[in-house]
Amino acid sequence: MKRRIWELDAARGLALIGMIAVHLLYDLTELTGVLRWQEPEWLLFLKNHGGALFLLISGISATLGSRSTRRGCQVLACGGLVSAVTYGMYALGFADESIIIWFGVLHCLGVCMLLWGGLKRLNGYFLAGLGLALAIAGLVIAHCTFSAPWWLVPLGFCPADFQSSDYFPLLPNLGFFLLGAALGRRVYAARESRFPGGERFFRPLCALGRNSLWVYLLHQPVLAGIAMGIRALKI
Repeated sequence: MKRRIWELDAARGLALIGMIAVHLLYDLTELTGVLRWQEPEWLLFLKNHGGALFLLISGISATLGSRSTRRGCQVLACGGLVSAVTYGMYALGFADESIIIWFGVLHCLGVCMLLWGGLKRLNGYFLAGLGLALAIAGLVIAHCTFSAPWWLVPLGFCPADFQSSDYFPLLPNLGFFLLGAALGRRVYAARESRFPGGERFFRPLCALGRNSLWVYLLHQPVLAGIAMGIRALKI
């Protein structure tokens, strides 16, 4: 049986904790209005750029497995499920249109994994250079104001009226994924942990990271239920 690299699971678990905290704040402020506050600049920075950690870890992990296409299809299907659920929340009047997730982290990760099937043949240095170029291009695009057709939303070009509670465009995130893949080839060429024996100190984080897809799918309904329950109690 293939031995997992515990530090990648732990890093993924830590990123999940950050994501859960951000989503809880979203549910308390935007979804239910229970909490009203001005977000500090450091939190806005983490919300806008902290997701890059998921892409980096996923890129590293892609170099260690052999089923990226199959895994990509699974993750992309889960992304479609999330889109359907959030659209249902809007259609049923539980939230406004901004709740709909058109191209979130699962959509992005799924597409990156599918693209990896072809990109993995690239030279490691070229892979890193391409990843850096795509990441920079995406960060530049994010700070530009323009209108684009809806079919360009996955790339990072948005219509003027675009809204989404979770948006991970391929630019710059495919770049982060490829940078992770280039890093994984170099750091984990032997396909084994760089810190053997350290897992016993981080077991909860590792367990969280090993079940990241399930945690992602289930945490938001739980958090939304908690936020709505708090709002009901206040009323």
